[in-house]
Amino acid sequence: MLQSILLRSIFTAAVGIALAIPGMAAPQKSDEQEKHLDIQSNAGDLHVGNDADARKAGLPLYPGARLRHDDENDSAANLSLFTQAFGVKLVVAKYDSDDAPGKVIDYYRERLKKYGKVIECHTREHGGSHADFNDDDHAQDQPAKAVKCEGDNSGPVTELKVGTEENQHVVSVERSKSGSGTSFVVLYVHARGKQGDI
Repeated sequence: MLQSILLRSIFTAAVGIALAIPGMAAPQKSDEQEKHLDIQSNAGDLHVGNDADARKAGLPLYPGARLRHDDENDSAANLSLFTQAFGVKLVVAKYDSDDAPGKVIDYYRERLKKYGKVIECHTREHGGSHADFNDDDHAQDQPAKAVKCEGDNSGPVTELKVGTEENQHVVSVERSKSGSGTSFVVLYVHARGKQGDI
């Protein structure tokens, strides 16, 4: 799944950078339910945790939805890494609802409109969205590319997308594997190079 690969790549890079940051603060952990790592230094700040939710992705939670707890994947991930040269924020939260997929899609289509024009895409699995983490200085002068549908735009998963490749909100919805209800993922990605700010 592209989201998993993206998350692993960013996490690996973030941990490597964190280990290289001099004078970093001691990691802070809360209780067993919420685990996170926070590092602050004059070179940059890092947050990695399982404390993601729809609100941290800039959206309300669908009424009655439950954070997914399964063995297949983690239910939530919240990563941010900020330095003077670049920054990235990634929030992924996975939920289940007893309502039909159409109701969840309609709900989030309306909520996403505050961020711009919403497009509807169809994929075979969650994770068709991506972010372009391009640190080329010349790319900073070019206009941001709007999100678009990837692949052949067919499949059982509906993705609602809004924004640009570097700053996007995505809600990915499909019927639950049990056959009743809905599984959905709320995703927020924001990346910037040397001239922008998060």
